[in-house]
Amino acid sequence: MANITAAMVKELREMTGAGMMDCKKALNETDGDMDAAVEFLRKSGAAKMEKKASRIAAEGICRIACEGNTAVVAEVNSETDFVAKNEVFQEFVQKVADTALKSGLNGGKNGEDVAELLTKDGLNELLVEKTAKIGEKLSVRRFEKVTADCIATYIHGGGRIGVIIAGSGASDDAAKEALTNLAMQVAAMSPQYRERADISEAELAKEKEITIDSALNDPASLPKPILNDVFAKALEGNKLNDADKAVYEEKKNDKYLFNFLSEEAKAALAAIAMEGKAEYVENKIFSGLVDGRISKHLKEICLMDQVYVKAEDGKQSVAKYIESVNKDLKVVKFVRFEVGEGMEKKNEDFAAEVAAQMAGN
Repeated sequence: MANITAAMVKELREMTGAGMMDCKKALNETDGDMDAAVEFLRKSGAAKMEKKASRIAAEGICRIACEGNTAVVAEVNSETDFVAKNEVFQEFVQKVADTALKSGLNGGKNGEDVAELLTKDGLNELLVEKTAKIGEKLSVRRFEKVTADCIATYIHGGGRIGVIIAGSGASDDAAKEALTNLAMQVAAMSPQYRERADISEAELAKEKEITIDSALNDPASLPKPILNDVFAKALEGNKLNDADKAVYEEKKNDKYLFNFLSEEAKAALAAIAMEGKAEYVENKIFSGLVDGRISKHLKEICLMDQVYVKAEDGKQSVAKYIESVNKDLKVVKFVRFEVGEGMEKKNEDFAAEVAAQMAGN
């Protein structure tokens, strides 16, 4: 059994927005596996802010280099935001992007080809030099190159986010303007996929499983026929105490019923719902609820399904926007780098550091 520390609980809480006790329980249930704990919290309905899972945890900037119909975005990390604003550092990051553009390497979001890139154009020696001059650890984290009929790029927040979006079928000014608009959308809305077809069957199956478990663990959100069945099983199995039975009889038609039930009753109902999982997933009403939630989630994470941020009617999808510009224009790829995403941020407490140094003297 893993030793669950307060730091681990704090990290999981910051990643998910879940309560401290929920995080501790999740870590205990998953033997300290952080990724499994996040999934556990999602299934139990305790994770309130999933988008925090990739919160920025390191400093640095992104820079872009372009030539013709090819563009590269590169991310280089520093230890502090102060250094990220340093002109010497910024020039070095642009050098990394320029070198990557000429390198013949394609890179990738997970740091592919970085080691080989550092052998090009004296880049590794320059990295050593800049590290010594600036006085902080610098790290070339990743880069990615894109080539297409039409390319648009966007840098946001002084380099906190770098985006490349690629199109095919058209390359006139209208197409370039449309792709530039979408590059800004990608920066703002952070889609994970271009379209639904890009999501693997395994990922869709996992999302469905999480959605089912999340719904069953939150009985208050279940369709009325399913909820009535869960309550019937709870009463039949004597899973509710007398006070909760009285509340149910008095307020069973009240939409705020769950506000009056005890936490023990809610937990018992969730357990009964999970026990009936095999039965409920075959229910058409419940399946409709699950499919609706999955569809809503996919609209948020798939670029072509998102509402276009500049839509005059507030409803037009990105796919419809692109079609309105040019029916031949297709978005074939996008790359979005956000500085420090997925990395652990150094937690600096200067007062504690000074106190520790004084205590050691």
